[in-house]
Amino acid sequence: MLPPPCPMVGTMLQPPWNARIYRNRHGRGTRTPMFGTRLPRYRTRTGMFDDMVAAQVRRLGQAWPELIRPLQFAVEDVPPSDPTPWQTEPNMTSQCFPASHGIPARVVLYRMPLQTEAPTKLELQLAVRDELVARIAELYGRRPEEIDPDWGL
Repeated sequence: MLPPPCPMVGTMLQPPWNARIYRNRHGRGTRTPMFGTRLPRYRTRTGMFDDMVAAQVRRLGQAWPELIRPLQFAVEDVPPSDPTPWQTEPNMTSQCFPASHGIPARVVLYRMPLQTEAPTKLELQLAVRDELVARIAELYGRRPEEIDPDWGL
């Protein structure tokens, strides 16, 4: 004989903002979201940075599909604290890793140094674009201006 299902299980599986009414953390009053999930305020800085990187990768992928398709792109919060021994001058904003042993080439952007370096949203978009183009050019042994003529402007 199976025990009766726990009444809390069904309510725990759905997020609280999908429920009609839920209680605050002390259980006394009702609590609703302060703003909707589709409003711009709901987006975090991390999510907006990821969207910027994805938009730049899409833009570059449309211009250079044969160069961008075999690459992997990643975003990390901060660079590793111990640089590899062959890096004489480590780049703290991005890094590229060439393909080896069945692992595709990768470009990694570090979010927090880029956000610290670029105070406005426009400057951050330009910094993300320049870092991506510079790392892709480094991987393929080309000049960044060949990949994106607007690089560095």
